[in-house]
Amino acid sequence: MVTVYGIKNCDTIKKARNWLSDNGIDYRFHDFRADGIDTATIEQWIAQAGWETVLNRRGTTWRKLDPSIQETTNSDNVAALLAAHPAMIKRPVLDVDGVINIGFKAEQYQSIFN
Repeated sequence: MVTVYGIKNCDTIKKARNWLSDNGIDYRFHDFRADGIDTATIEQWIAQAGWETVLNRRGTTWRKLDPSIQETTNSDNVAALLAAHPAMIKRPVLDVDGVINIGFKAEQYQSIFN
């Protein structure tokens, strides 16, 4: 099963979804804002990719976060922080039968599905 996690109005999500559709790949879309995301799922992603990869420090949600929270974010507390602020998860998260890929590059998707 293929699931794309993200926010529907994100440009990178749109590119990933278009790529999947254009290549005839069926997928389910999970919108963080509409559907939420649980800490256990985030912890699985962190276990596979590392917390620094899952955390998007370039987005406005991170930049608007209190500096004291930014400074104290670490592997022990990041899953709860991301569950509370899912817009800080780097997008898209592509889950193919439990194996994840974070971010979108057409070349990566091509290698995953071929």
